[in-house]
Amino acid sequence: MNAIEQRKQELENCRPEPTLDNEAVDRFWDNQLAEDKHRPLSITVIPEETPYPGMEVSRISFTGYGETILHGWYIRPSAGQCGQENLPCIVTFPGYTGDRGYPERYAHFLLLGYAVLAVDVRGQLGETGNLLPQEQGVVKGWITQGLLDKERSYYLAVAIDTVRAIETASQLPGVDPERIAITGASQGGGIALLAGALSRRVAAVAADIPNMCRLDFGVLNSTSSLTEIADYLKRYPEHLERVLQNLAFFDIVNLAHRITVPVLMSAGWKDTVCMPETIYAAYNRIESPKQMIDYPFSGHEVSEFQQRQTVHFLQEQLGSQQSSH
Repeated sequence: MNAIEQRKQELENCRPEPTLDNEAVDRFWDNQLAEDKHRPLSITVIPEETPYPGMEVSRISFTGYGETILHGWYIRPSAGQCGQENLPCIVTFPGYTGDRGYPERYAHFLLLGYAVLAVDVRGQLGETGNLLPQEQGVVKGWITQGLLDKERSYYLAVAIDTVRAIETASQLPGVDPERIAITGASQGGGIALLAGALSRRVAAVAADIPNMCRLDFGVLNSTSSLTEIADYLKRYPEHLERVLQNLAFFDIVNLAHRITVPVLMSAGWKDTVCMPETIYAAYNRIESPKQMIDYPFSGHEVSEFQQRQTVHFLQEQLGSQQSSH
C-alpha cells in the first residue's frame, strides 16, 4: 500500500461519533422549519439587461430569515434555446466573503439547458444586508454573531435563508420544481449540504470542499473563517461548551442522517481551510447515494476538472434539457 492509498484508507475510516443524537437534531430543525414555513417569501423578479444573447437575466429578491431581503440572479437560457419548457434549476451560494458575481459566471449551467438561482449570503460582499439583531460583541467577520444563542445565530439565519432560496426557486416561472439541485464550494458547499438536510425540495447536492463539517475539529484546526470562533473562545473560554453545543446543531456530521438525495463531494488533501478530516467525517455519515472525488495535491480550490465532474453528476441527476432537442 502506497502513501496515497494509506491516506485514502485513513479518511474512509474517519468516523467520529456525532455530538448530538438524531432525535435532538430533528426536534430542533423540525420546529425551526415549521415556524418558518408560513412566512411569505415576497418574491420580486425584475428583468436585467445583459450583453449575452444566449441568456435571460433577472434581478430577484425574496424575504429571508428575520425579514432580511436576499438578492440574487435568476438566469435562464434564452427563449429561442429552450422554448417555454420548465427547466431544471441550479441554486448556488458563494464562498465566505464572496458574492454571486456576474450572471455569466454560470454560463456552463445554461449550456446544459438549466436555469440558475444565484444568491448572495447575508451581510457578506454581495448586495444582501443582514437584519439579524446583534446583541453581543463579535469577532471581525460574521459567524460569531449570536454565537451564544443558536435560535438567534448567524448560522441559523443562513440555514433558513437557504431553505427559503430553494422554495423561491420552486416558485419561479419556468422552473421544474421536481428538478432543483444545489451546488457550491467552501461556504457554498456547506450551505449545499445544509439544503440537502433541511429542504425536501432538493433533488441533488454537489458540495465542493465544503465548510460546516465537523465544526469542533474545524474550530480547533482551520486557518480561515472558523478562526473567528476560535478567537472568540480565546477571549471567552468560559463559553466553550455552550458554543460547541450550539455549533453542533449546524454540523453536517450531525445532520447527515437527514440527507436522502444523491450527493457529490470533493476534498483537497492539502486544504487547511476545510480539511479532509472534516469533509470525510460528514461524508462517511451520509447514507444516500454518494460519491467523493479526492485531490491529494490540492489545497482550498476547485479545479476545472472538478467543475466538469459536477456537470456530469448534474446531468445524471437532472438530465440535460439540450439533449432532448
